[in-house]
Amino acid sequence: MADEPSLGELGRLIQLLRGDVREDMALINARLDKLVSADVYAAEKAAMAKDISDLGKDLEQLATRHDRDVAAIQNQRSQDANRVTQTRRYMVASVIIPILGLVIPVILVMMGGK
Repeated sequence: MADEPSLGELGRLIQLLRGDVREDMALINARLDKLVSADVYAAEKAAMAKDISDLGKDLEQLATRHDRDVAAIQNQRSQDANRVTQTRRYMVASVIIPILGLVIPVILVMMGGK
């Protein structure tokens, strides 16, 4: 019986164990306080999914608008090219042809005079 602890020693050991358990529980509670509840996590996840969906829709609208703008620019370039071509044709028809109409008879008269 000399090796067996006394009741006082057993009481002190139990108190030490209780203190350790309390410290461990306090650490666990401190870590649990940092966690997010499942309801809050689900709500945040749903909100994030909605935001991503909204961004996808906005991106599709921007892509459609971009394609429409590119098509309008290409159409405008085509119209500008046609306008330049028509201006050149007008210049040829209104300036160069009348000049040739005056120069050719003069050249023919000069050649016929020889």
